[in-house]
Amino acid sequence: MANTAISPSISFFSSSLFGTSSRRNPKLLSTFKPNSSLKPLKPLSVRSDLTAIPILSFAGEKVGETQLSLKSAPSDTARAVVHRGIVTDLQNNRRGTASTLTRGEVRGGGKKPYPQKKTGRARRGSQRTPLRPGGGVVFGPKPRDWSIKINRKEKRLAISTAMSSAAVNTIVVEDFSDKFDKPKTKEFISAMKRWGIDPKEKSMFLMTEVPDNVRLSSRNIGTLKMLTPRTLNLYDILNSDKLVLTQETVDYLNRMYGLEAIDEETDDEEDYEAGDEGLGAADNNSDVTE
Repeated sequence: MANTAISPSISFFSSSLFGTSSRRNPKLLSTFKPNSSLKPLKPLSVRSDLTAIPILSFAGEKVGETQLSLKSAPSDTARAVVHRGIVTDLQNNRRGTASTLTRGEVRGGGKKPYPQKKTGRARRGSQRTPLRPGGGVVFGPKPRDWSIKINRKEKRLAISTAMSSAAVNTIVVEDFSDKFDKPKTKEFISAMKRWGIDPKEKSMFLMTEVPDNVRLSSRNIGTLKMLTPRTLNLYDILNSDKLVLTQETVDYLNRMYGLEAIDEETDDEEDYEAGDEGLGAADNNSDVTE
């Protein structure tokens, strides 16, 4: 069997563990012949999922279809990417203000309760020992920072992957911002039923702008989340049974989370850095003048 060239990527046999063992037994690698049937690993690439979603009118009738084309992680890593994104969001939302007092921080306990000997009782040096009520806490929580970092592109990939997986339970409705003359929860629930959404199920509405009448009509529905592109998050996507979009939000998702996504945050960061440089130059000039 002919020997094949070893891939330059990191593999099982390039580990330092096997390098150490080969020094002890030089014949180990000399007698090993790699299997020619093994194929080199292919690099994982981001794919785009194209999904056709029906468009419903305010009366609940189908008036057309739209395309939702979002970036999605490969099937081998999609679960890990989404899990990392949701763990990051939940952990960064923790305030980390839980705090307890140790025996040295609790007020009191400076006097020895009773003599060390000749009492027949266990020796005790303070009333604030963790063994007594009102004493300190052993290994209790202290204020800490729970935030963890995630790459911006990885977080956006997690959101687009979750939206792609939820496309089966997604519907698109025509703009209904002007359909509510006044806040009326009963009318909003009737519209949800016409769209095939059970008010008892968890649903998420994504709109570019939420008028006051729509917001007030839906805020009393405990199972409904009304979001905008600014408040779009991974937890509400995964926690919803139904997703409701408008045509404007579909265009926004295709533009921001598609394969040819516009990296607006990078442009903002460059403008911010340029502003800082200009500000620093102005400060230097002021120092020279003084």
